[in-house]
Amino acid sequence: MSEGSGRHSEKVQLTKTGLAISRLALGTAPFGGLFTSISESDADEVVAAAFDEGINYFDTAPLYGHGRSEIRLGRGLARAKAPFVLSTKIGEVLNPTENADTSWFADADRGLEPVFDFSREGVLRSIDESLKRLGVDHIDIVYIHDPDNHVDAALNESYPVLHELRSQGVIKAIGIGMNQSAVPTRFVNETDIDVVLIAGRYTLLDQSAQSDLFPAALRKKVAIVIGGVYNSGVLANPNPGATYDYLPASEEIIFRARQVRDALSEYNVSLTAAALQFPLRHPAVTAVLTGSRSAKELRSNIEDFDRAIGDEAWKALEDLGLVAQIP
Repeated sequence: MSEGSGRHSEKVQLTKTGLAISRLALGTAPFGGLFTSISESDADEVVAAAFDEGINYFDTAPLYGHGRSEIRLGRGLARAKAPFVLSTKIGEVLNPTENADTSWFADADRGLEPVFDFSREGVLRSIDESLKRLGVDHIDIVYIHDPDNHVDAALNESYPVLHELRSQGVIKAIGIGMNQSAVPTRFVNETDIDVVLIAGRYTLLDQSAQSDLFPAALRKKVAIVIGGVYNSGVLANPNPGATYDYLPASEEIIFRARQVRDALSEYNVSLTAAALQFPLRHPAVTAVLTGSRSAKELRSNIEDFDRAIGDEAWKALEDLGLVAQIP
């Protein structure tokens, strides 16, 4: 596939900003060794393949591998010959430790541990350290990362700092990134954020963001980027041992995923292709973000993302009550 061909590489405007991002974006939690390790060369090849395929939006976070993802992504971006849009996150700073927990990220730096900090000082420190790890002179989008138990601090301390930085032109957009929709909906309603990265809450198994977040985002012209389209694994491989929201999937969840898979098979549509494309059916959704561990996996995702799926397949899922209808 040549650069710029296919829906994955179409550029779409983040409504309230001057940024245009590819419909399919690259998330880099795998670069931190999420669940299993990834080699330095594989990380380099994924970034190079993304540019070759016309993908221009890359997302990372200090949490991913305790800085490892940012370092690996930064190395790939340094070799880029095309413009790109870059996002990272605040909310956790990395403090020195003797033996950090690496149960989530196999490639994590054992000498650093993430600690929640939504204070002004924490935000500024986090951005400064991310710039250094990434080896860049600016970050386009900064997301407030998972403030589930720190909502007031995120609203009253983190957001005002990011608002200042955006006003000064230091960053171009403010976002919030979470695995739930209630708090992002509150941010959409109470602040002037530009974008929400919502993971796992608008998928073939869970459309809960459609009821609260999406109407608010459409009303306020806030862009929505969807992550977690496989609900952490079960929609890629609905078999015993699969994960759902990063925990072992229940028999009920596996059964539901198989129901969706079997219904789609009647229309010669694969479960992975449907999982990747499903979010873009909703007018609130701007782009889909997914991680890849190899260039081969990235190109497989692109193929799935660009494959034609007829309306009759989606209607079948709705008629069977497997997914909610779009209002």
